Amino acid sequence: MAAAMDSISCSICLNLLKDPVTIPCGHSYCMGCIKDSWDQGDVKGVLISCPQCRQTFIPRPVLKKSTMLAELVENLKKAGLQDATPAHCYAGPGDVACDFCTERKLKAVKSCLVCLVSYCETHLQPHYESPAFKKHKLVKASIQLEEKICSRHDKLLEMYCRTDQQCICLLCVVGEHKGHDTVSSESEMTERQSQLGEKQQKSKQRIQTREKEIQELRQAVKSLKNSAQAAVKDSERIFTELIRSIERRRSEVKELIRAQEKAEVSRAEGLLEQLEQEISELRRREAELEQLLHTEDNIQFLQSFQSLCVSPGSEALPRITVNQHISFEDVKSVTGLKSQVENICSEEIAKISVQVTKVHIVPPSEPHYPPSFGRTQSVLSVGGLPSRRNDTTCQETRPEPKTREEFLECE
Repeated sequence: MAAAMDSISCSICLNLLKDPVTIPCGHSYCMGCIKDSWDQGDVKGVLISCPQCRQTFIPRPVLKKSTMLAELVENLKKAGLQDATPAHCYAGPGDVACDFCTERKLKAVKSCLVCLVSYCETHLQPHYESPAFKKHKLVKASIQLEEKICSRHDKLLEMYCRTDQQCICLLCVVGEHKGHDTVSSESEMTERQSQLGEKQQKSKQRIQTREKEIQELRQAVKSLKNSAQAAVKDSERIFTELIRSIERRRSEVKELIRAQEKAEVSRAEGLLEQLEQEISELRRREAELEQLLHTEDNIQFLQSFQSLCVSPGSEALPRITVNQHISFEDVKSVTGLKSQVENICSEEIAKISVQVTKVHIVPPSEPHYPPSFGRTQSVLSVGGLPSRRNDTTCQETRPEPKTREEFLECE
């Protein structure tokens, strides 16, 4: 069935033959397709030839409908044979279309720099089969074929002028570019590819270096966070212990003052009780003396006088001297301790602050990010904890080349 399709399909539009005609070389086409192809050749001044085998005809053959092929096509149509070209083979937006397809164009697979035409797989076959196309240069299908032609001489740009840094044709070499440093475009491309290969290799090495530096930097950040967390935890523990120690000392001082207060109050209360007892005894004796003083009984007076006039003697308390300004205000040690602790804390916090500000993943004197890196070193040491070190080595970035010579010489 595929062979039957090939025999009745137009190699220009790739559809079933419509008003089929057979030209002198034996190939068959739609009358409209071959006519349009030859009309375009007449406009460009190209010899009339077969699109497939490239056989030329002088004069232009007269086109006559092939009755036998027309009947064959009709019979196959009646049998249900239709165009089976897959939809994805046709050119869409952004695709390079075949210049030879007349109706619905197929995707081009190659472009000819000699013909300046793009071909689909079917229309490209003559370039592979006919000796006449052996010297034609095929490239990947492109819609920018005009850019590959010299605008001055309408010739293929096959040479490269290193002096003016532009592509030129062979006529330009002997014309306005005479005496310039010129080479073939293939040679220049090979050299540039070699240079690009070297740059690509250096770029890969630089990427690897940067990736290694990223890993080192991430590890340094992780180490910094771990070290900072450990330092904070350690400082919290120390300050908690210090606060507890101060709390204990506060309780000791409080207990010491309260104990002294209790002892002195107890002693004073004992003296108060004795003094009150002594006053009571003296008041009782005073009342007896008053009563004796006013008695009129001589015998009773004389008998009582001896006992009442006897002094209490050792039973009386010694004279008590009381400190009227007694106070704990003279205990200034706590105030002094407070000043000393604050001074010590201030000094130690200042030292800790200096040590903390010395912790850097990347020293401030060096750039942290591209365009260039130097040899940097990160030192992690927080709150006296063990330090961890990460070395990061980066290459220096050179300025971007502005001229071709700088581009070729840059490393």
